Amino acid sequence: MPEGRLCVEAPAVLGRLVLVPALPGFLAQHPRIELDLRRRDAVIDPAAEGIDVSLRIGHLRDAQVVARRLGVTRMLVCASPEYLRRSGPPATPEDLQRHRCLAFVRESRVVPWRFRAESGALRFEPTGSLSVNDGDALKALAVAGAGLAWVFDFMIAPELASGALVTVLDEFAVDERPIHALYQSPRHVIPRVRVFLDFASTLLGSPRS
Repeated sequence: MPEGRLCVEAPAVLGRLVLVPALPGFLAQHPRIELDLRRRDAVIDPAAEGIDVSLRIGHLRDAQVVARRLGVTRMLVCASPEYLRRSGPPATPEDLQRHRCLAFVRESRVVPWRFRAESGALRFEPTGSLSVNDGDALKALAVAGAGLAWVFDFMIAPELASGALVTVLDEFAVDERPIHALYQSPRHVIPRVRVFLDFASTLLGSPRS
């Protein structure tokens, strides 16, 4: 039976919205595992900090790391129905210039929005009067009608289902971004790591490979 301490690192919003709600079920199946979840957005060296499994969103820069692809996510533009009634929905990324766009700040820089079109990749940097460095705050502002937000699809799934948010510019959405789990050598994957990888793969949507 898998047992012992398991340290898992995940991006803050992925950890809160996806991992945390599912962890009670995982621990019920594996009661002898002691899980230490660390949510943060800074990129660190997992081995140096004693991390057993590190979840990452996006393409991996280091081809030498041991990783398992777990699933995919996309970035979507969303707004409340109230905001869209007031301002009208944008038809193209160029229309964003006339909209109130909520900026997300990471490491003191505004994260640019990216789109795809027949002419190639498009890049838009929001320059409005409101910016935040927290994904939950960004979503809450969008729900409150403060403007358009560019967010991961898993962040707004409940709000899309309830109608609190609506997506726009879907046909220009960027390609899917992979979600990977980084871990130590695959030759000797300890049981508690293996069962967590299987759990995360099921949770995030990719079949076991």
